[in-house]
Amino acid sequence: MNNTSINQDDIFYRAYQNHDRSYEGQFFLAVKTTGIFCRPGCKARLPKRENVEFFASSDAAIKQGYRPCKKCQPLLRSGEQPRWVEQALALLKQDAAQRISDQELSLHGINPARLRRWFQAHHGMTFQAFQRQYRLNRAFSSMNQGARVIDAAFDSGYNSLSGFYDSFQKATGFVPSNSPKNKILAITQLLTPLGPMLAAASDKGLCLLEFHDRKRLQKQIERVQLKLNARMVPGDHALFEEVQRQLDEYFKRQRAIFSIPLDMTGTPFQQQVWQALLDIPFGETRHYQQQAKAIHKPQAVRAVARANAENPLAILVPCHRVIAKSGQLAGYAGGLRRKAYLLDLEQATS
Repeated sequence: MNNTSINQDDIFYRAYQNHDRSYEGQFFLAVKTTGIFCRPGCKARLPKRENVEFFASSDAAIKQGYRPCKKCQPLLRSGEQPRWVEQALALLKQDAAQRISDQELSLHGINPARLRRWFQAHHGMTFQAFQRQYRLNRAFSSMNQGARVIDAAFDSGYNSLSGFYDSFQKATGFVPSNSPKNKILAITQLLTPLGPMLAAASDKGLCLLEFHDRKRLQKQIERVQLKLNARMVPGDHALFEEVQRQLDEYFKRQRAIFSIPLDMTGTPFQQQVWQALLDIPFGETRHYQQQAKAIHKPQAVRAVARANAENPLAILVPCHRVIAKSGQLAGYAGGLRRKAYLLDLEQATS
């Protein structure tokens, strides 16, 4: 970004220094002395300020002769799975009942230690733990469709009922025989130019869509689980592919309206506030006072702001379209840089 102000470049430099992933997709830092360019969250050693320049896209950096960093891989979208991770997941989905051992991974040319580190960094668990939860999700779905517990256990690769009961209760907090009274929500990671997002879905629709580094993300997850009396477990859901497709179209300026069924989990007041967010036209903004009036509670400005902050469906329920009365950006759990990006995107599209 050679034409940006010095202040703007200083902001980007501090973001890189702090490994601030909320700036993902908004700049690339190039190091003149090494000829390498990186993404904002790269953990490489911090170069001196006078040795860097900034670009708006990876293409622009490449055209200036810079090479992509091998550590942060800026040509991939943040959170994008390397080929060897996709290969491991393909093995899992091919036969979820078969436990994939480290030895089998090695036979397929996949380094087990490398795979373990990747899953720890991106999912907070090892690949073996991910496997177990994925199989439990399938077993739960099978039982909800009428399968007996014993059949669901053995079809999911467990050799004993006791082992299945123990694993199931540890992952979900309830025993398989009580599964009709409880729920498991499939959760996965989706990709956007602004960084990865966590998505979770119930049988009614999408109930969570949040940036991976959102403030107090765990609290938001716990809130949704409590409202739905459910536990989130890695797995597949028919909605995920469609949500990814519509997000891709949105960021390419090809979509203004989402058509995803939503399961909005909140109090009656929160649901009222979130519905009012859906009524804000694409490409426009409202301030908190206007939103309070829209739900016929003009004195509830602070309560409206709190409900906005607890919206569990970022982008789809557009809390980013609410700004301060002064016109300044305010209050976005995904970070104000992302909020500015989304508003600029929508205004340019409309």
